[in-house]
Amino acid sequence: MSRWSGLPASLDHRVRQLVVRLRRLKDHSGLSLAALAARTPYSKSSWERYLNGKKLPPAAAVEALARLCGADVTRLLALHEVAAQAWSAGRPVPEARPPVPAARPAPPVRSAPPGRSGPPPRAAGDEAPLPAAHTVPGAGRQVPLGPLVLGALAVLVVALPVLRPWQDHLAAARGTGAAPAGRALGAAPEFTPRPGEAFDCRLQRRDGALYAGHSRTATAVLGSGAEGWDAVEAQCLLRHHGYDPGVVDGVVGGRTLRAVKRLQAGSGLPTDGIVGPGTWKALRR
Repeated sequence: MSRWSGLPASLDHRVRQLVVRLRRLKDHSGLSLAALAARTPYSKSSWERYLNGKKLPPAAAVEALARLCGADVTRLLALHEVAAQAWSAGRPVPEARPPVPAARPAPPVRSAPPGRSGPPPRAAGDEAPLPAAHTVPGAGRQVPLGPLVLGALAVLVVALPVLRPWQDHLAAARGTGAAPAGRALGAAPEFTPRPGEAFDCRLQRRDGALYAGHSRTATAVLGSGAEGWDAVEAQCLLRHHGYDPGVVDGVVGGRTLRAVKRLQAGSGLPTDGIVGPGTWKALRR
């Protein structure tokens, strides 16, 4: 019998009920986390997060565990649906970051006249004029401030073209522009879904296969609740083939599952709603 660590105190009781049920199934089956990873499409670390309440398991993972342990699939999926609603309602909304105040320039330094150690005297209420030159320590001479200001502006002009591609890269990673080059090289930015956000679909054909610019996978397994760039790619390809997945948000929901089943039925594949190698082959035609 496994010794489970305590679940987080902030976990909703509906999510807690689902996790406790999954733990019992795992214990009764006698399977280790490594064995679960070997018999399901989910990794050992994923199962560790699911069974410790760190992340809500997708419906496909719940169904896979139920079938593996001979449990009531319909009842477990009903528990998962209730837990998913509680999980979504309890997700914190990120706080808006306050604007960073601009740095205030340092007050100008007035050099003392020769033979005096302190600042020159001035009448009460008299404001110090802006110096036209600054003494360079050790040089014994004064350098006009005009060239210094012009030099700073020149540095900004040179730096702007360098910063612009970085900003374009961030915009593309959020789905507001073209896919960043790093994604094509396998270094995809971290996927972070945001409510109401939709991604662009830029379809092109390479070596006879169809791609939407978000993933080049042909083997990823996507079930209910799966999310990521592979899910964005699948939704784009479904829409291209005439099967409406809803909003292209990178999250496999009910509408996307129904679109996958219609594609599978039209391609002579088992209509299980799970995107696997066979379904990817149909999507990339």
